[in-house]
Amino acid sequence: MFRPRVDWRASLDLTGRVLWYLAIPLAFPLLLAVWYGESVVPFFAAILVTLAVGGALWRLPGDPGQLGPREAFLAVAAIWFLVAAVGAIPFAVTGVGVFAHPINALFESMSGLTTTGATTLQSFSIHGRAILMWRQLIQWLGGLGILILATAILSELGVGGAQLMETESQTRNVDKLTPRIVETARLIWGLYLGLTGLAIAVYYGLGVAGLAPEMDLYNAVAHALTSVATAGFSPEPLSVGAFAPIIQWAVVPFMIAGSTSFVLLYVAINGEPMRLLGNEEFHFYIGTIAVFTAVVAATLAIDPTVTFGTEATLRHAVFNVASMVTTTGYASADFELWSAAAKHMLFVCMFLGGMVGSTSCSIKSLRWLVALKTFRRDLFTSIHPEAVRLVRLSGRPVDEETIRDIYAYLLLSIVLFVLFTGFVIVDSVRVGTNVSEFEAMGAAASTFLNIGPAFGDAGPYGTYDGFSMVTKVAMIILMWIGRIEIIPVLVLFTPSFWRS
Repeated sequence: MFRPRVDWRASLDLTGRVLWYLAIPLAFPLLLAVWYGESVVPFFAAILVTLAVGGALWRLPGDPGQLGPREAFLAVAAIWFLVAAVGAIPFAVTGVGVFAHPINALFESMSGLTTTGATTLQSFSIHGRAILMWRQLIQWLGGLGILILATAILSELGVGGAQLMETESQTRNVDKLTPRIVETARLIWGLYLGLTGLAIAVYYGLGVAGLAPEMDLYNAVAHALTSVATAGFSPEPLSVGAFAPIIQWAVVPFMIAGSTSFVLLYVAINGEPMRLLGNEEFHFYIGTIAVFTAVVAATLAIDPTVTFGTEATLRHAVFNVASMVTTTGYASADFELWSAAAKHMLFVCMFLGGMVGSTSCSIKSLRWLVALKTFRRDLFTSIHPEAVRLVRLSGRPVDEETIRDIYAYLLLSIVLFVLFTGFVIVDSVRVGTNVSEFEAMGAAASTFLNIGPAFGDAGPYGTYDGFSMVTKVAMIILMWIGRIEIIPVLVLFTPSFWRS
């Protein structure tokens, strides 16, 4: 008789706890629905389902064992998928517009939870304010909340807790701020809340001061939730472009902060700013934003079809490059109308990502930095074969196993991106939409790397509703795989994971 080597009860126990506590954030849009006189049924339905399913998984027969690395892989994959499924319930129950189809509802929820920001919405005005706020809130939860919540639920976390944090950060050793990882989780959770509160105060303060009259309290909360989460949903069809330029400038620091390592942000706030300022990955991350901003600004300045002034040119270059590098996915302008050179630069930005240990998605700056340093090392040793040279980050050597893992991850990411691009093109031909190759590449990169906007009909002011249901299902899976960084999902399909 086959007996799996994975303690699935421990995985489902943790999954059940997370689903159970998901009822708490669901109460926020429910209260908003009451306030605005909208239907509360979608949120009551989601609360009942998450309590029922969560409670059932939490109280499965048998004694759940310790949460080891295998159990953590299974739990992380299950948590992200099941929370997205529950998050789709309010959209599906409303049945308004594109949400009348359950695949679109799940697409919106998965896009939210994975902080992708790709949307199928065509008309924002037909949806209630509570539903639109739920789109924002589920992104905030996905930015950092789900993993931190999953970590902090257990009073004692040893290897399993460290593995959960490692799954999100992809670091070999979790740099614990405190002796117990649950306390570390609470500190990071507090920092996340603090940044969100600060963003609300800044955005709303600018509105109250008359500098951005469109920025009321609702919009301030909605955009604070998704800018700190580097997510990208907005209740406005024109995204951040719907607001005054000062709001666009104000959003940039919060996108960058959300895409910075929260561990380093914490130690910087608590009296050690040089650990952040002296960090080599931070230098690389900020440097890539600066370089691509300069290139995009130059392409806009020499483009005769673009009529921005100097300030607007710089603002749109800074904002949209930061949005793409941090994987936030906001837009301050319709860059689909920009030159091919500018759009190609933004396309490259999709593959960069923020720092490890942040809310950012994509490949992450650390992997690119290690790969470049290793490539430079290999060039040197090709000339000097007798030399022994270590790859160092901020003065510390990087072990060769980590370098191999990074190379493997980069290769796997590129292969999946290429395969999915081909899938989008073939499926578009099948249904007669005939998406161009560049548009297919943009959509594949945007969903797999959790960016949000792409090009063509799926551009910054567009929608993914034009893709077939088959492609949308594939995108849902790719968003899920991309957000938890490939390995925790793919490892579940290997026989050795369950047997050896």
